[in-house]
Amino acid sequence: MPRDNPRHPRFPIPSGSELRARGWRQEALLRLMENVLAVGEDPENLVVYAALGKAARNWASHAAIRKALLAMDEDQTLIIQSGKPVGLLRTSSEAPLVIMANCNIVGQWARRSARRLRAAIFGTPQRRGRCRIH
Repeated sequence: MPRDNPRHPRFPIPSGSELRARGWRQEALLRLMENVLAVGEDPENLVVYAALGKAARNWASHAAIRKALLAMDEDQTLIIQSGKPVGLLRTSSEAPLVIMANCNIVGQWARRSARRLRAAIFGTPQRRGRCRIH
């Protein structure tokens, strides 16, 4: 049962022993996503830290990630690219539940003319937790 969140009342803090997903590994990742919003900087806009870091690309992507986590089996892997779910693959129960790729260099920065600017394009170190659930 979720607990009330005095800081962000619309975003309760996930807790309890109720299983909503098809397994505890999926449930743990769902709760991780819910918790990051519950303690986030501006959860109404999906911003969780530093005025830029978002829990998902937009609310439609958030809903799609949540739906996939609730429905997926232990032998499936959810692929997320830049905050948007792009695939749900049948893999194995030993494979990761979620694989994410963020901060990809795309668009104008991938062109040769942009590289001539000798601009450094890199992902900055973030305080990101790595969740490994066995």
